Amino acid sequence: MNNSLAADLIVVIHLVYVIIVVAGLFVILIGGALKWRFVRNFWFRAAHLAMILIVVFEALFGIVCPLTDWEYDLRAAAGQKDVSNMSFIARLVHYLIFFEFPEYVFTTAYCLFAAAVIVSWRLFPPRLPWRPKS
Repeated sequence: MNNSLAADLIVVIHLVYVIIVVAGLFVILIGGALKWRFVRNFWFRAAHLAMILIVVFEALFGIVCPLTDWEYDLRAAAGQKDVSNMSFIARLVHYLIFFEFPEYVFTTAYCLFAAAVIVSWRLFPPRLPWRPKS
């Protein structure tokens, strides 16, 4: 696999990660209100919470996302210095998930989103797998 194609794959994986985090909260809130059983699955909820907490940790400590780092390294190796040299899919994904704002805007948004995910645990608590069903 060439570097350009590998970078495209990584940016698509990055988009999927974002979609899982964002859509996951909406599914949890809607599913909790509609009494969907799977939204109370502990492992689904724990994975979802861990995913946003990783993003918050990176933002608070100024750590560049490993997926972003890896993608940019592969793009540099492929001679792609800016978005105009990328494939259509890569350009589209970049326009969907990367924005030009000060870092504090993203950090604040990530923290608020994580707070909403934590509130969802209170509103619709997951079933603990080690407790008997009642």
